Amino acid sequence: MTTQRSSRRRIAASAVAVAALLSTAACGGGGSDDEGDGKAPGFNAARAKTANASDKKGGTLKFIGTQDADSWDTTRGYYGFAWDFMRYYSRTLMTSKPVAGKGSAELVPDLAKSKAKISDSGKTYTYELRDGITWEDGKPVTSKDIKYGIERQWAQDVLSGGPIYLKDTLDPDGKYKGPYKDKAKDKLGLDAIETPTDKKIVFHLPKRNGDFEQMIAMPSASPVRQDKDTKSKYGLKPFSNGPYKFQSYTPNKKLTLVRNPEWKKSSDNIRKALPDKITLTLLTNSDEMDKRLINGDYDLDINATGMEAQGREKALKEYKGNVDNPSTGYIRYAVFPQTVKPFDNIHCRKAMIYGSDHKSIQNARGGPLAGGDIGTNMLPALVPGSDLKFDPFGIAKNEGAADVKKAKAELKKCGKPNGFKTTIAVRNNKQVEIASAEAMQASLKKIGITAEVDEYDGAQTTGIIGNPDYVKKKNYGIIIMGWGPDFPSGQGYGMPLWHSKYILDNGNNNYAMIDDPKIDKAFADAIAELDKNKAAQKYAAINAKVMEGAYYLPFTFEKNIIWRSSRLTNVGTTDAYSGRYDYAVLGVK
Repeated sequence: MTTQRSSRRRIAASAVAVAALLSTAACGGGGSDDEGDGKAPGFNAARAKTANASDKKGGTLKFIGTQDADSWDTTRGYYGFAWDFMRYYSRTLMTSKPVAGKGSAELVPDLAKSKAKISDSGKTYTYELRDGITWEDGKPVTSKDIKYGIERQWAQDVLSGGPIYLKDTLDPDGKYKGPYKDKAKDKLGLDAIETPTDKKIVFHLPKRNGDFEQMIAMPSASPVRQDKDTKSKYGLKPFSNGPYKFQSYTPNKKLTLVRNPEWKKSSDNIRKALPDKITLTLLTNSDEMDKRLINGDYDLDINATGMEAQGREKALKEYKGNVDNPSTGYIRYAVFPQTVKPFDNIHCRKAMIYGSDHKSIQNARGGPLAGGDIGTNMLPALVPGSDLKFDPFGIAKNEGAADVKKAKAELKKCGKPNGFKTTIAVRNNKQVEIASAEAMQASLKKIGITAEVDEYDGAQTTGIIGNPDYVKKKNYGIIIMGWGPDFPSGQGYGMPLWHSKYILDNGNNNYAMIDDPKIDKAFADAIAELDKNKAAQKYAAINAKVMEGAYYLPFTFEKNIIWRSSRLTNVGTTDAYSGRYDYAVLGVK
């Protein structure tokens, strides 16, 4: 505990230093924006806009990271940075618009000639494929390849881990057994998808879903050619239909992509395909990664989770022209499982919200700019319907100070006037989360709540906090985590957190154990709504209902500090990829 408290002080001190440096940077102080090597375009030059625009081809784009993909198989991958990177070698019917900022959230045709022709009261989607789309061996990509790639989502016994929105939407009763158990001769027995010709594909939804094209744009809807499917080994060398193909891959060490000579620019309005080669080097030490970025050995961090304290201070002081400070679209939060007493009582949950010092937690996470704005509710800015000013508990008032009077009043209402004991569950490999837990622990002590911090193995999240029985057994009354949208809608963000069907025995994300028929029905109504503005209003109402239940204490609407080399061209942060750069358009000088 002594080491952790010291760590918290270091993080808090770092937050103050970073805030001061960023304030200077924002005001243009400390030298020109080209500070450092004289070529960087400036502080925040690529935040929601494009810096160093260029169509120059050639060179090697060098990524570095501390986290490999969970899988490079488009069916299995679920890390946001991997989805961004997968566009080098996989294409989908629809994809994110290749522009910086908010415009990137718009969907545009990729493999498809146009957006879907929608019929049958919003339940049938028909696409025609572009001309000239090919695999890396020159054979054409067909509608059957797309269907087969999507069908792989049903093979959860072999290909687990990825998103299954299409599986749940197209086959809610789970009647189809997946391509590996399919008795049809061509292994294409999923009735919900028709392939009348090689260039036409038709989707039949049992119920309307206003986010269907969002699901079609996810990498898990990428084509996979049946004769190239190596099942559980596919992620080691996916077969490309994009501008680059795998040359070599050593998990957790190195990945190299080279040009796919069979890709035709005339068939692709999305990817610039500027570098000749793309490499990814993986390390285990974040500080070492930051040093190598600053030294110019690499161009950007593929994970884009933000520089560590030491690296970001040096970057902001000496190379601020190479730094961006985007919002990520993630919320960092504490959640109160209702199965752990006394959090089955709403007033005990409210006491936690009022009794926590939100400013100290924000500082523990890196301050306003390196950590994010104080969270006021549970719907992030990237999700339509979000209103960051919606603050039902007055969290942002008085700069986030605890409201001790209200907290003690809620403790009386829940029958715990003298407080109680509980446990905060936090990942042991997330230092900023440990610091957040300790800041929360310190403020709760002032209202009589003793919260022990339990650091669990962060690599075992699914079977620890994702196991409701284990959570109850360990008395985890407070769980610290974060969440961002799979795609920008309330369905792509809120369903796993708040819908009762997502309460799972293992791998659970509905940590609050919310089982509210009104919320479930509200989701059904919002999902069936094809008018985006009306759907946004419905998701805003669900968020309000969640906040009314006091299930969550939002910490921050996350921001981070990310590095871009002076060599990078066409670089700009995107809403579509949670504040990351759009990797598909990058080039190097």
